[in-house]
Amino acid sequence: MCAMSVRAAPGVLAATLCLIIAAGTVIAQDSGRRFGFGSAVGEAEIAKVDIDVMPDGRGAPPGEGSYQQGKEVYEARCLACHGAELQGVKEAGGAPLIGGRGSLDSDAPKKTVESYWPYASTLFDYTKRAMPFDAPGSLTDPEVYAVVAFIFAEANIVDRSAMMNAEALASVEMPNRNGFIPDPRPDVYDYR
Repeated sequence: MCAMSVRAAPGVLAATLCLIIAAGTVIAQDSGRRFGFGSAVGEAEIAKVDIDVMPDGRGAPPGEGSYQQGKEVYEARCLACHGAELQGVKEAGGAPLIGGRGSLDSDAPKKTVESYWPYASTLFDYTKRAMPFDAPGSLTDPEVYAVVAFIFAEANIVDRSAMMNAEALASVEMPNRNGFIPDPRPDVYDYR
């Protein structure tokens, strides 16, 4: 039951507030029930995504990968969504990965790894946690380093001969690294 006294638009406002209160009550009552789907997450699943790679290399796992290894992983696991030329496959929901340098302040901005992301570690971290789309977290650390080396080389950020590992990842200078406004709060770490 909901009894309220509202002066402005009493019928509509009171009915809306009653619905909100009723919904909150139902949610609170159901919060302890099981819904019969899903499963408990185990330590192995958590370990797949329990990473935090910082721009200065902290948190990057051991391992390494080359351009050629990355090309093979990309063709097997990434190409269907991101395309042969890394330009994305709209129908598959895969975003473009390269291109768009200098486009962010234009009428047609193209946000890609190459044009938008300020730190190399962002690509490693995101790929490790969320890719490939059909099996997030399934790539090994060397496979992620390899795919990152491949993407960066295709974007002309690193040379095709570069071996990607924690140290190399921290030394990559992204094309748009200076395209962001620094956060002046004293409790925020400056990665530059």
